[in-house]
Formats: sequence, structure tokens, C-alpha cells
Amino acid sequence: MPIIINGELIDEDVIGQEFSEIKGYHERVGRISCCERDDEFRAQAIDNITGRVLVSQEARKRDEPISEEEIDAAVARLKEEHGGEQQFYFNMGLTPEQADLIRENVSASLAVDKLLQEVCGPDPDPEADEAALKAFYEKRISDYMTQEEVRASHIFKSVQQAEDREELLKDLCEVRRQLVAGADFLETAKEYSDKPADEVDLGFFKRGELMDEFEVVAFSMNVGEISPVFPMHGSFHIATVTDRKPSVAIPFEEVENEVKDAWLQADRDAKIKDYIAELKRSAAIEEVREEVGEGG
Repeated sequence: MPIIINGELIDEDVIGQEFSEIKGYHERVGRISCCERDDEFRAQAIDNITGRVLVSQEARKRDEPISEEEIDAAVARLKEEHGGEQQFYFNMGLTPEQADLIRENVSASLAVDKLLQEVCGPDPDPEADEAALKAFYEKRISDYMTQEEVRASHIFKSVQQAEDREELLKDLCEVRRQLVAGADFLETAKEYSDKPADEVDLGFFKRGELMDEFEVVAFSMNVGEISPVFPMHGSFHIATVTDRKPSVAIPFEEVENEVKDAWLQADRDAKIKDYIAELKRSAAIEEVREEVGEGG
């Protein structure tokens, strides 16, 4: 249902789009299944939209017009970021005839930016508070970890080159039994794999560098473990993990600049969050409930 914020009607389509973006993000990172968190995501969508609308309303109240030069420069930057004027209009779903609308939207965006710059004020000096910076790093240490790596070797057999798929699988199961019993993996791979000997050892790799199917198997094994025979894109594999590099914290000195940037952004975000919370306390916000007609 739509909402009204200080007399400004926010259509359900706007809320629906925000909801879809939030839910889509959580689906991509695998944090939900089906519709279990729809109510939570809708509430988050309304909260996000409310914050943006309240800030926009405050920006419009200010008697600080945006100059034509500022608008010109901002529009030019947008076109450059989109790869040129033609691509800009295509990406935005607009036409050159709607240039006035674009300038109006850009002006509103610049007004919001100016307001938020004032809300945030000057950035704190990270050089003057190294203790706070290191405390921030320790609190968010999970953001400053190396990626886990494994080193694996594999035996590769092409299904397309096999005359009998079932017979191939049977043979590989026998090869695996030999490996589990203690046969040397490299020597066995030289004999049975369809890949040359120098491609048996895959070296160290992180998640996202190889095929998902292979990584799921490799990262789930201990060093020295022999995998079951598993299929992957027209082939069968047997894998073993020969070494592992665990995820460890990157020393503060190596990520100090990155920590400073994140610390300053967190400071700005906190100030904006407090400002929006203050606006909400005095705002008139209501949901528009659809009336049920007779016989409904």
C-alpha cells in the first residue's frame, strides 16, 4: 500500500521496486529462501524510502538555489560516466527532449548532497586519533582477512571421449579405491588422467577462481583426503587437497589507508543516520489503506 510522508504521496510501485532490490540482494548472497523475510524487507524498503524523502524535503526547503553551472557540470559528468551522451540517454530510458527533467532531477540531487555535506561537517582527522582507528579495525577485523586458499590436484576423464559412460565411472571408482588405499596420486594421475602431467597439480586457488562444482568439493576436504568421483561439465574428476592456507587477519599497517576510508565513511553514515532519525521524530508518516468496496 502507498505511504504519505509529510503530505507527499509515495506510490506503491516505488516501494515495490525498493523491496525487489533488497530481496534480490539477499537472494544473491544466499540469505533467504522463498518468502520467509518479505515482511522484514518491505519494512526496510519503507524505512529507506522514508529517509530519502525526508532528506529531499529538507533540501527543497533551503533557500540555496543550485547554479546552472553546477547543473551543467553534473550532467556532463553523468554523460561521461555512462560512456557518452547517446549511451546516457539509452541507459536512463530517456530522450534528449527530456533534458529539462534531467536537469531538474540533477538539481534536486545536488541540493541533497549539499545538505548532507553540512550535516556531516568536516571529517575527523584519523591521524589525530590512531587509537580509535585501530579499535575500528579490530571491531571490523572480518573485513580485513585474507581469502582462504587450497592447493588441489585432480584426475580428469572426458565423458565425451569414453565409449561407455558407466564403464568409465566404474573404472574411476576402482582408481579411487586404490588412492584411498595409499596409491600415489601424481603417479596414478599420470596413468589415468586425460590431462597432461603438468596439469594435474592446480596450485593454490581462492573461491571464485575455478568452477563452482570443483570448488565445492575442494574447499570441503581436508588435506590428504580423496574426493568421491564427481561429474563436471562433460567430465569426471577425482580430487585431493594437498595444502591449505587459512584465512588470516591482514596486518593493520598493510590496510591502514583502506581502514581510514572505511572509518570516515562510517562516521558520515552515523551522522546521516542520526539526522534522519531526528527528521522522523517530527514527520507525519501514514500508510494509505485501500478501502474495501461493498461486497469485497
